[in-house]
Amino acid sequence: MDAARKNAYLYPLMIIGGLFFIFGFVTWAIAVLIPYLQIACELTSIQAMLVSSAFYISYFVMAIPSGYLLKRIGYKNALTFGLVSMAVGSLLFIPAAITRIYAIFLLGLFVQGLGLSILQTASNPYVTILGPRESGARRMSIMGICNGVAGILGPLILGSIVLKDADGLTAALETMAAADKAVVLDELARKVIVPYLLIAALLVLVALAIYFSSLPEVVEEETEGSSETSYSASKKSIVQFPHLMLGVFTLFLYVGVEVIAGNTIIGYGSYQGIALSSAKLFTSMTLFFMLTGYVIGIIGIPKYFSQQQSLIFSALLGIIFIIASQLTSGFVSVLFIALLGLANSLMWPSIWPLAISDLGRFTKTGSSLLVMAISGGAVLPLIYERLAGSLDARQAYWMVVPCYMIIALYALWGHKIRIRKR
Repeated sequence: MDAARKNAYLYPLMIIGGLFFIFGFVTWAIAVLIPYLQIACELTSIQAMLVSSAFYISYFVMAIPSGYLLKRIGYKNALTFGLVSMAVGSLLFIPAAITRIYAIFLLGLFVQGLGLSILQTASNPYVTILGPRESGARRMSIMGICNGVAGILGPLILGSIVLKDADGLTAALETMAAADKAVVLDELARKVIVPYLLIAALLVLVALAIYFSSLPEVVEEETEGSSETSYSASKKSIVQFPHLMLGVFTLFLYVGVEVIAGNTIIGYGSYQGIALSSAKLFTSMTLFFMLTGYVIGIIGIPKYFSQQQSLIFSALLGIIFIIASQLTSGFVSVLFIALLGLANSLMWPSIWPLAISDLGRFTKTGSSLLVMAISGGAVLPLIYERLAGSLDARQAYWMVVPCYMIIALYALWGHKIRIRKR
């Protein structure tokens, strides 16, 4: 019976693993788009960081509607719809590149994020539900590997296309006449057309594959009604779950910290005097360390340590790496920022199962709120960039220390809070 159940889980998890690969590729390619658009559209640092914000703010906008969409059309149709939405967002890069209008780039990223928020809302509960609760973090770590591999490849592939000889180009632009400069920048902007056409085509193909697949539908009764607990049975509102509310805030901080580590490290490398031709590889290095952490999670959870213990250790590790980055300089300092990928790797797969524990019939709504928390990636990087402007790029990283402290507190205390009727 157990073998049959495992086989039943395997096919859906393989499909969800493929989706997580797409999540990673599209999401972490943004790290390269930030310096690329800063050059092509002649942006300030704050304007360039809006590239990240336009993408992540869509989670805040779409997370709750995504939950209703799941109930209305089901998981499989929602996955298909999300992929098509992402394809539309990718296609918007074509008119953006032709006209070199920054606002259209932002619109394309926002639409991509809308589609991805639907996919996240549908796929994360799948991973948690398909198997024992105590090994939920391990399955999330497996999905994280799919995400991480794509996250390594995305910046490497896109960076090799759009940031080729970026240092020489930046130097040449400073001495060009306005007319010549416009021609060169137009040519640079068009470099994203082919990559994003291919991404759009892939997204459509995957959407068709899922639509015509035999991916099982997870109905409301299976995911929530049958898993009703004595704690959730007496609740009438999602706000009556304090451990979930704290989990949403914790996830908001975690995603912000993760995006800061991945999307600012190229600029931080330049601040440390490292050429852009080398610095463009640093996001992939961050994702490599994150991938290493996922492997540790798969091996260690729950055999050697629990989800709670991994979250505490990860938060402490993040604080240590930040302190080390402040005490060093050059490539070594950049390396410690990249190592935040290792510290961050087990946070998502640990926070998510802890936060949705005991939600019963409120699981889908709770998942939507957690997906909404991904908007932390829109807010915290802007705060970092503002601090970097008033202090410097290195000292601005101090802002993530209180975030890690709050994450550690959630692991120690926050996820245990329950309010019961007397």
